[in-house]
Amino acid sequence: MGVNRFVLNGVSYHGHGAINEIPGIIKAKGFKKAFVASDPDLIKFGVTSKVTDLLDKNGIAYEIYSDIKPNPTIENVKSGVEAYKASGADFMITIGGGSSMDTGKGIGIIVNNPEYADVRSLEGVAPTKNRTVFTIAVPTTGGTGAESTINYVITDVEKKRKFVCVDPNDIPDIAVVDPDMMASMPKGLSASTGMDALTHAIEGYTTAAAWELSDCLNLEAIKLIAKNLRKAVDNDPDGREGMALAQYVTAMAYSNVGLGIAHSMAHTLGAVYDTPHGVACAMMLPIVMEFNAEATGDKFKYIAEAFGVDTEGMSQDEYRQAAIDEVRKLSVDVGIPTKLDKLKEEDLDFLCESAAADACAPGNPKPASLEQFREMFKKLM
Repeated sequence: MGVNRFVLNGVSYHGHGAINEIPGIIKAKGFKKAFVASDPDLIKFGVTSKVTDLLDKNGIAYEIYSDIKPNPTIENVKSGVEAYKASGADFMITIGGGSSMDTGKGIGIIVNNPEYADVRSLEGVAPTKNRTVFTIAVPTTGGTGAESTINYVITDVEKKRKFVCVDPNDIPDIAVVDPDMMASMPKGLSASTGMDALTHAIEGYTTAAAWELSDCLNLEAIKLIAKNLRKAVDNDPDGREGMALAQYVTAMAYSNVGLGIAHSMAHTLGAVYDTPHGVACAMMLPIVMEFNAEATGDKFKYIAEAFGVDTEGMSQDEYRQAAIDEVRKLSVDVGIPTKLDKLKEEDLDFLCESAAADACAPGNPKPASLEQFREMFKKLM
């Protein structure tokens, strides 16, 4: 076995009421003004204010930046860099799902590494020299785990593609994972972000670079999601807490080992049709599991067992099928569609080429040809 690197947050806080730690952290560090990156809906529905009220109460200055789309764009990052520089802030708080946190990562990296001002230059593994701006990340969805990853994804609207940036310098210094911040997620968002977390866990567990440390985290995340996602979608506080933990645990792992083609295909569906990322992942996951099954050894057995299946006496084919069936059933139970109406025959060539070129594709346990990508995409029609 070669050398495996593992990058994690410096500190994380977990549990109901964890956001109350934030003012103390800021005061202990001696920071003067926060740049708060959060998306317009979270501001509108009073989620962002749960944190900014604490800042107000403690006399901490801040400026809010909300020019953030659900699939954040190059433009969102560029205008954010200008806003950060103009604000006089000396640290950042990102509040939201992957969109707010990814935008914040792009902003923080460019502010401290101005030679990468052309956002496209950050694609892949950019050798940035400096850490991002000091960041406290506060997730509001139980899914992306962006608060504990070294990746972010930006949409290139002009070229109709999403690009993945992988950079140990972008991981937030502090993650504050408070299930109360997730309580106002509508059902559909709980479902789609939860299925994104499951896709992270299953792809991270079967990815080419997986090893013991990532496996124990991803397998535990699968168990937590199997047990808690349905409850979280019904807004049960225990379910929310379970999902808050699950998305963080799998992110610690997948961030370090990579994913697979369910993500490659989801990225391109998001770029072409603006499909929400979690929905695209959920639709692709069982299809990709079927494709990958033969290259996963006995891992599907443990996935099936994580869902509560008794695999005693099952053949390899049977437990592999059981794992796929459980994933499909969970996705349908939480209301994810199995077909993508927008998908058009004439887009298939572009979709397949895009998916094959995506940064997540090489991690897949077996390679897929353009023809195989086409067959998988067609299952959504």
